[in-house]
Amino acid sequence: MKKVLLLLIVGVACYTLLEQQDGSFAPTVGPGGGSEVERAFSGRQSDIQVAGQGVVVKVLPDDTQGSRHQKFILELSSGHSLLVAHNIDLAPRVDSLRVGDTIEFYGEYEWNARGGVLHWTHHDPGGRHVDGWLKRQDRIFK
Repeated sequence: MKKVLLLLIVGVACYTLLEQQDGSFAPTVGPGGGSEVERAFSGRQSDIQVAGQGVVVKVLPDDTQGSRHQKFILELSSGHSLLVAHNIDLAPRVDSLRVGDTIEFYGEYEWNARGGVLHWTHHDPGGRHVDGWLKRQDRIFK
């Protein structure tokens, strides 16, 4: 009986931890501000969930073809560049975004020769994909 109770308590604790952020799993930023991105880039991997942080080095015009995306380039602490394509039809725009802003992220990485693209930085209204997010200061955009 004690073992069953202990397993039940551990299971509830694990479930509670995974349900943070409105049902989405949100890992902490890896060492180096984006080492998961560097591993995915060097391995030419795509469709990989990554977390990290970087500094905005360029704010690009929105992509208005199809679903609208706010676009900007981050530089990670390693010097790696990463294009962020944040769907603003499904998530709020990162308002007043400026060069020099620090952005934390959790989303899906797609490899390309220029450093890769981060997308799925929003909730999935269909519930089929893990939720992603962007964070600036204390505000989460998802």
